[in-house]
Amino acid sequence: MEAFEPIVPKWTTSAVHAHEFCCPSCKATPMEAARVWINRRSPVYTEDRRRKWQEFYECGECGCVWWAWSSDRPPSEFSNREPPQPEDFL
Repeated sequence: MEAFEPIVPKWTTSAVHAHEFCCPSCKATPMEAARVWINRRSPVYTEDRRRKWQEFYECGECGCVWWAWSSDRPPSEFSNREPPQPEDFL
């Protein structure tokens, strides 16, 4: 799987920094990306000692190559769900 390869893919060299978590050219979401690579070998540490990584995307709509910080990713639609309770399985 290319997303977690340890070697930097050549297609990332032309990436531009997206200040919103979408393609800076056509506003496509990361879910519409043709390719993804996460630079997990070089994390950056924030003031509160959390790690963040560069996430690289090749837009599947317009072909623009962009990157953003993992900490800029919007919350998942699943993050607000209540965990299942034991009685849910009865």
